[in-house]
Amino acid sequence: MAQPRYLQIADDLRTRIQEARQDEDGEYQPGARLPTEDQLGDKFNASRNTIRDAIKRLINLGLVETRPGQGTFVTRSIDPFVTVLTNDPKTGFGGGEGATYLSAVSDEHREPSVSPPRVEVQVPPAKIARRLRLQPDAQVVSRHEQRFIDGRLWSLQTSFYPLEFIQLGAVNLIMAQNIDEGTVRYLAKTINVRQTGYRDWITARLPNDQEQEFFGIGHNSTVFEIFRTAFDQNNKPMRLTVTVYPADRNQFIVNVGDDLPDPKYDEESGGAAA
Repeated sequence: MAQPRYLQIADDLRTRIQEARQDEDGEYQPGARLPTEDQLGDKFNASRNTIRDAIKRLINLGLVETRPGQGTFVTRSIDPFVTVLTNDPKTGFGGGEGATYLSAVSDEHREPSVSPPRVEVQVPPAKIARRLRLQPDAQVVSRHEQRFIDGRLWSLQTSFYPLEFIQLGAVNLIMAQNIDEGTVRYLAKTINVRQTGYRDWITARLPNDQEQEFFGIGHNSTVFEIFRTAFDQNNKPMRLTVTVYPADRNQFIVNVGDDLPDPKYDEESGGAAA
C-alpha cells in the first residue's frame, strides 16, 4: 500500500534535516528556517493541507518547531541532561538543586552554574501558599535563579521560604547573593530548622511567553514543572522549590532502594539503558 503523500514529504524533509546534522554544508542546519508552506507546496507539488500535515509530523518527531509570526525552524540537536530527583532527604541535593548532574550521552565536561538570585518579599500565589500551608495573606521570601550547563539555560528555579525565618535570624535569605553552603545547611545552623524529607509533585504544561523566550522553545513545546516541598523536624513545610525544565533537554531518574548501581546510558538513543 502506498505511503500517504504527507508522510513521503515528511520523510524527505527528515532525511535532509538528519543529514544536515552530520554535514555542515547540509541544507537544513539546526536553527535554520524551513521554506514557507507555499514554497514547500511548490517544491513537492502538494496542497497546503498536505504540507501542514507533513510539518505536524516533523513537530511530533521533535525535528522542527513553529514560532508564531516567524515560521518553522529546525530544532537544535541536544545532548539530554539527566537529573536524579532522589537523594538524601536531609540535604538540599537532588532535583537539580546543587548535585547529581549526569550527561546522558557523552563523557564531555559539563559545567553547572547559577545566576545571582533575584530576591523578593511577596504574598505568594495560592498554589504556593497551599503547599507551604500558609494563610492566604502570609508573606514569603522568594529566591529566583537561572541555572545553566556549559552556558546553556537548563532550568528556571524559584524557592519560597516563610518570612518568619528572617525574623528568627536567617537574614541571608533576603540577600541577593548565593548561599555557598546551601540554604538547607544554612537554616539548620542559623535557626535550627532542619530538613528531614521532601515531596516532589511533577507536572507538565505548555510554556508561557517568558519561558519560550528564555529557553528558546516554541509555543507548542512542553515544560516540566516540579514542586518540591521540604519538611522540617516537626513535619512542617519549610521550603517550596519550583523548578521549570524544558522537555527537549531534560530527563529524570527516581531511585527506590539502597545501594543501587549507577545508571548506564545508551549513547545512540541518548537515554538511560538501565
